[in-house]
Amino acid sequence: MDIVFILRDALASSTIGTLLAALEAKEEGLDVGVLFTQEALAAAARGSFTWPREMSGQDVRYALADRGKVLGLPVLGRSDSRQLDPKGLIARAREKGVVLYGCPWWSNLLGLDGQLPAGFQAIDSKTALRLLRETKRVIGTL
Repeated sequence: MDIVFILRDALASSTIGTLLAALEAKEEGLDVGVLFTQEALAAAARGSFTWPREMSGQDVRYALADRGKVLGLPVLGRSDSRQLDPKGLIARAREKGVVLYGCPWWSNLLGLDGQLPAGFQAIDSKTALRLLRETKRVIGTL
């Protein structure tokens, strides 16, 4: 694998930024994966992504949704409830060939063994360590 991004928080902004970088790397022909861990894994599996305080205002979220729509990003809701859709972007990344992994340690801690989101690859701890060791570039922390 050329690049593995580690996504650990459930902030919509972090998720969207990480997935946009992963998609662009994939478009450049790189072999790309995203390892979801901690609260990002919990949000992808059975929760929701939240916006950081500085981006939680409606005006900011409307502007992000409007600019994102022009760029072809998935938008959730309409009119006064519109915002960028992190789960929609996860689905798009998967469709474009970005490999999505569920962290084995946090899958276990969260009780997600055998219950990862659709399209996520379950890996054991030895495979995760090999992935991190053999990947050319790992971006993020567990």
